Order: sequence, then C-alpha cells, then structure tokens
Amino acid sequence: MPKYEEAHFVDAAQPVWNYSLFTQEDINNFQNGTHYSLYSLFGNKQIEVLGKKGTYFSVWAPNATAVFVVGNFNDWNNTTHPLKVRLDSSGIWEGFIPDIHQGEVYKYHIHGYKGAKLDKGDPFSHYWELRPLTASITWQTNYEWKDKTWLEQRKISNRTDQPYSVYEVHLASWMRPDKNNEDSYNSYTQLIQLLVPYVKEMGFTHVEFMPVMEHPFDGSWGYQGIGFFAPTSRFGNPQEFAALVDAFHAAEIGVIIDWVPSHFPYDAHGLFMFDGANTYEYADMRKGYHPDWNSYIFNYKRGEVKSFLISSARFWCDQFHIDGLRVDAVSSMLKLDYSREEGQWERNEFGGNGNIEAIAFIKDLNETLYRDFPAIQTIAEEATDWPGVSQPTFMDGLGFGMKWMMGWMHDTLDYFKLDPIMRSGAQDKFSFSMMYYYDEHFMLPLSHDEVVHGKSPMLYKMPGDEWQKFANLRLMYTYMFTHPGAKLLFMGNEFAATQEWNYTTELQWDLLQHVSHGGMKFCVQQLNALYRNNPALYELQYEKGGFEWVEMNKRAEGVIAFRRRAKDWKEDVVVILNMTPVPRQAYPIHVHGNKPWKEIFNSDAKEFWGVGDLYNTKIPMEPQDENGDWFKLSLELPALSAVVIK
Repeated sequence: MPKYEEAHFVDAAQPVWNYSLFTQEDINNFQNGTHYSLYSLFGNKQIEVLGKKGTYFSVWAPNATAVFVVGNFNDWNNTTHPLKVRLDSSGIWEGFIPDIHQGEVYKYHIHGYKGAKLDKGDPFSHYWELRPLTASITWQTNYEWKDKTWLEQRKISNRTDQPYSVYEVHLASWMRPDKNNEDSYNSYTQLIQLLVPYVKEMGFTHVEFMPVMEHPFDGSWGYQGIGFFAPTSRFGNPQEFAALVDAFHAAEIGVIIDWVPSHFPYDAHGLFMFDGANTYEYADMRKGYHPDWNSYIFNYKRGEVKSFLISSARFWCDQFHIDGLRVDAVSSMLKLDYSREEGQWERNEFGGNGNIEAIAFIKDLNETLYRDFPAIQTIAEEATDWPGVSQPTFMDGLGFGMKWMMGWMHDTLDYFKLDPIMRSGAQDKFSFSMMYYYDEHFMLPLSHDEVVHGKSPMLYKMPGDEWQKFANLRLMYTYMFTHPGAKLLFMGNEFAATQEWNYTTELQWDLLQHVSHGGMKFCVQQLNALYRNNPALYELQYEKGGFEWVEMNKRAEGVIAFRRRAKDWKEDVVVILNMTPVPRQAYPIHVHGNKPWKEIFNSDAKEFWGVGDLYNTKIPMEPQDENGDWFKLSLELPALSAVVIK
C-alpha cells in the first residue's frame, strides 16, 4: 500500500507540493529489479494531503533535467507545474498538485538528454485517451469485486489436471454494433451481455483476450502497447473492464490476457527514448531493436525496467483478478540472434546466443507470479526447441505453467491439408507429437496467427468438396480435443469462417444461418462437453500413463486409434480416426477391458451436418485371450470421421 506516512513537508504556496510516497526501501528494490508493485507508487494517485485533495504524480526519467505536468488544468503550460527530482539519484520526479481530481488529461513535458523536449504519456497510467489522442487520464482501478467464490474455485479448476479449453478473442472484431465500421466497438459493458453468455454456451473453460493493454495502432492487434498498466479505452474505463472479468468469473470462466514484455513501439508519446535517451530499451540496437516488428526491446539487464515489467504482470493479476498471462514472443526474448543474420548480433559472455538477462527476467517473473498468485497460469508462446520452458526454475526451467505446442499445430495442419490418398505417407509426421509431448506442459493452439496473411481460414485448409472440407475440419477438431494437452481455438474457427480474420470487421455471424456452419458450431460445443465430462481426457493429460496408441499399423486404410486413460480405468476412452472418405463397417479394433463399450461421440452426426448413417448403438465384443481381458471390437466408422467410445 502507498506509504502516506512517509510524506515530506509540503509548502502550500507552491503549485506543486514537495511530497513523496517512496521509502528508501522502495528505491532500493526498484533499482535492484525487485520491486514488483510499482503501480502503488508511480503514476497518478488521487489522495489527500494536509486536508487538501489532489493528485500525486511520479515518473522515472533518469536522464531528464526537468519534468513538468501539463494538461487541461493548466492550459498545457509547460512551465507552471514542475515536479521535483529526488536527491537519491533514483531518477524519480514527483510532486502533489492540489485540486487535480480523477478524469483530468495530462502528460509529462520532459527536458531530456542533450536538450530534447518531449511530451510523454504516463507509463503507469491506468487510463488513456481514446486514440488518436495520446494523453493519460488521472484514474484509479478501484472496483468492488464479487468473485470470491471463483477465486477459491480456480485453485482447482485452473490446474493443469483439469479441463483447459480456451476461446481466443480479439475484442474489437469479435462482434461490432456496425460490422462495416472499424471504429464501432461493443463496450466492456455490452460484452458482458454478448460475449460472456456465448463463451458459456460454447462450453469453453477460459477466454483469452488478445492484448487489452492500451495501444495506439489498431493494426497491431494490441501487440504494440504503450500502456502496460491500462486496459484500452476503446471499450470503456478500468472499472468497466473489471466488471467484464467479474462477469466471466460469475459464469465460472477463467480470463487469460496476452501480455507483451518482448517489445514496444516507437510512438512519440510512449516509452521509446522516454527522456531523450534509451531508458527502457537497450542502447545497443543489436539487442534493442526488433527487425520483425519495427519496435524496440526492453533492457532486461536494467533493474528499473525489470521492476517495471514484473510489476505490470502482477498488476493484471492483482488489480483485475486475471487468471492467466499468455506471454507473447518468448522466443524473441530468449535468443540474441532471433531474426538476425551473422554480424547483426553479439554473442553473450559465454559465447552463446542466449539473452542471459532476459532468461533471468523470465525466471524471476514466473517465480514471482506463482508465489503471489499460485492459482494462475503463465503460458509461453515459444516456437523453438528451448528446453524446460514449462519446467520449474528449481529444475533449471523457465518456470512457465504451459507452452504453446507449435510443432503439433504445424504437423497437424500439414497432415490435414493433404488429399486423404496421400495421408498414409505422412502418418509418422501426424503421430510425431507424442514423441516429444512429455517434454513440456503443452497447449494445442489453433490461434489467430493461422488464419491471417494469406494462410486461409481453417475450413479452406481442408481438402475436398464442401462436404469433405467440413468433415475433415470436424475430424481435426475431434483429434485436437482428444489429444493430450490444453486447447486453444481462435474466434470464428468454431463455426468454420470462410474468410481470413480481418481486424477491421466483425466475424461472419451470418454464416450461422447455414446448417453446415451451425452444425460445426454445435460440434465444437459438444467437443467441449466431451472434454469436460470425461476425466480420461484431462486427468492424466501431462502424464505418460494417460495416453496409449491402439492402432497405428493400418496406413492403407487410414485408420488411427488411441486410448486416453483416467485414474479409474472404467473412465478410459478410445478415439478412432478414419482419415479417408471411405466408410469402414465392422472394423476391428483391439482393446483391453471386459466391460461393454458404448459410443459417446461421432463427428459424422447429422446434427453436425454429417451423413449420420453409421453409428455404434451396440458394439460387438469378441474375446481374444483366455483371461477374458483382450477383446476385438467391431466398429462402424463413417467416412472422414472420428468416433469416441467409452
């Protein structure tokens, strides 16, 4: 909590009173990279000093020679309200301005390095003007939460041995009041009425927001952020964002946000060259500039920057009760040569390509978050073979709770894109995921990245005529939901969008008038129910005993089967995939277990827009050994379908 009792003597005659919330311990921890709640000190705080209400401002600008607060309250006069620099060489400028209340727009006018004159937004502001305006707004994040029951419940429901099915959403383009107007947004309040019941209806356990941190450019999808402590004002104020999270929690749905500590843009009002020097970013552009995204990389070696970033991560979990952080572009942080040619990067002190400072930062980040919020999850978007991404730091891992399984995603899409005639030759690629699956705690992602930039929507990745495309997609989704690991599906994928995702419009909701797309949506809904209602699909999803291949030798027929095991063997399920457009009748599958088997899911069901002429209403069993434990089952396998039996 802010340490108001540490205030210095104030002089009421001055327009800016000499006042501080910082203790020497705060300063030491900030500089050492170990202060993880800076949002309680920096930024703007509406408080009362000596009976006078106003706002305390503080900003870190170590290369500045003067800092002024400017805004409507002083007609943007850049000389009347100077902050005072602390005398401890911390680079912190601060002061209390009476009669400045919540809702005032402001910036810092900075006299910086080598005479630079800069107008900057507040890095710790909780609320910003709606773009293209660029000022910060005095505002706090206080909200009366109603999710105590959820916070207790998530201690179990957010664990990796529970169902974990994520609906990835870009809030602006999920649905718009005017679908043809890219400046038409549903507010956080409207999304409570629209998005929350939809995610609940579909049966997802979690929703993931693409970055909601304030960002200037819509075309960055939020990944070029400037407000690391502020939900974007496009949809409302911080309290309205909190209410949206609260509503998801009331619906027993966890909320994950994309968090981007890897880079930031060069917008004039943002972090870049904040006080005329490389304050937040590396000064050496071999480390400080990101060629892929034309943006700048945080200086993970600097204690103050490390404190800033970990404070940001804690802020969302603390102030907004976020249940998980999906950390973007981890690969780019770990490797000094990421997207760089020889000569464009410098080896570390041990001669390798690892960014030692970034690695240390990531480990401290995860240790801190799991210490303070043990029921959350951190999820790494990491696409290399870096070892131990989701292993604990005491085992020399990076400490994430999960890692995106990019290899599974690429191999699966490559396999399903093939004409079924060619799939027999690619079966080893299809099954390869289980060769390395147990190296990490994986999440299977079919994310926004796979339906943009000419990659085509999911439906049109599938081969064949219209019916075969839908059948293949239902088959692939069933494989995804029955494969070990958490799941992630990008919005629009659940009803087979026919266009690539376009952030300027809304999803193609009109497609749901067609039985094919409505059937796909219902199929995904039922897959979520299948996943949640069958312990075999989640209890042991990260343990070697939870998966077993049943049939891998029928390449010519294109039939693959595997068993998912539960703690109680009577809950086991067997998944049979027919990868060809040829129906298979009385098809033999050999399994252990002398209890009768029943079909619990069929991706060719009529309600999914399948043919619906081959079901397993009664499954014949023929003993294969004297002990009566090894049986041949005779199954009806529709074309391009998945059948799940229990």
